[in-house]
Amino acid sequence: MRDKTQANSAGPGDGLIRAGALVFLIGAVATLVTVTPLFLGAKPFPTYMFGLSMLMGVGFLVAGAGLLRSIAADRRQARADAR
Repeated sequence: MRDKTQANSAGPGDGLIRAGALVFLIGAVATLVTVTPLFLGAKPFPTYMFGLSMLMGVGFLVAGAGLLRSIAADRRQARADAR
């Protein structure tokens, strides 16, 4: 019996997980850039750089929402298959 889903098909929530990972990565780089001058004794970056650091949390939440969406879709599929 063949599986109905293809190996390379994107399921529900996969796009959110990828987008969340990208936003998290941008936030992580911004955090490293923002904290580095504090250790080197240089002039700190402007305030908006600290705002960009908040993208780590936003990316984590977006990826978490994608994970929950994927779990919900898998549970719906399992319930439909059980009938």
